[in-house]
Amino acid sequence: MFAIPSALWPVVYFGVTIAVTAVIGWLASLAIWGLMRQSNPQVTAAAQRLGLIVVWLVGIVIAVQELGVAVDVLLVVIALLGAAAIVALRQPLENFGAKYFTDVYSPFKVGDTVRVGDLAGKVIEVNAMTTVLLTEDDLLVALPNARVLREPVVNLTPLAWKELTVPITLPGSIDLPAFESDMVKALAKIRTRLDRRYPPLFTTKSRSPQSSDLVLTLMVRRPEDREPVLAEANLRLTEVMERTRGSGSRGTVPSEPVEHPS
Repeated sequence: MFAIPSALWPVVYFGVTIAVTAVIGWLASLAIWGLMRQSNPQVTAAAQRLGLIVVWLVGIVIAVQELGVAVDVLLVVIALLGAAAIVALRQPLENFGAKYFTDVYSPFKVGDTVRVGDLAGKVIEVNAMTTVLLTEDDLLVALPNARVLREPVVNLTPLAWKELTVPITLPGSIDLPAFESDMVKALAKIRTRLDRRYPPLFTTKSRSPQSSDLVLTLMVRRPEDREPVLAEANLRLTEVMERTRGSGSRGTVPSEPVEHPS
């Protein structure tokens, strides 16, 4: 049986580390694509490249250590490059991060008329970087998402206070029609607080073999019903998910009530 000389083991470890790094980089790229598949393709591609760079930098540092080479200087260079990248990408990263929070907590949706600072218009698009408004003069205004999150937003849409939305994430194996039917039955207990002209509405935001993202929209009768309805809706949602769990499937709900007035 062929025995590898002890002097060659560092080289073997180096090669194995590089191979493992390549596999992890490929998996990281797929994961980033899956998480950002609904974002702008250019932003997704940039995030994939950034993820690959990070994985390869870590892999190269570990591989070089296997050769017994000091990596102090290499680590300093990597740290400087990382700091420079963060400074250079601060604005895009800030806007991209704000997009997540506006999705969850923003007081408006596409189609609403809003005022942000001295700008007002109809929301026609919310992308990874900006919220696009159409003004009364038919002008397009692109507001950075960070500004939308940072400044007070006034929703000028009539009766916007009525609408409550609750995000729901379900595993791909869930029977969506059955789940929605169970939820409608559970919500019957709070129907006296809801505007009967607008029944509960489920909207599918995205769907894949692994999971489905839904939004439950409710319309309350009075402003003072908002908090009780929101709390009760989350309670009923939890009960339905417990029954779903007992049948062998499980979804996720926000750990705290999430309100999306629009």
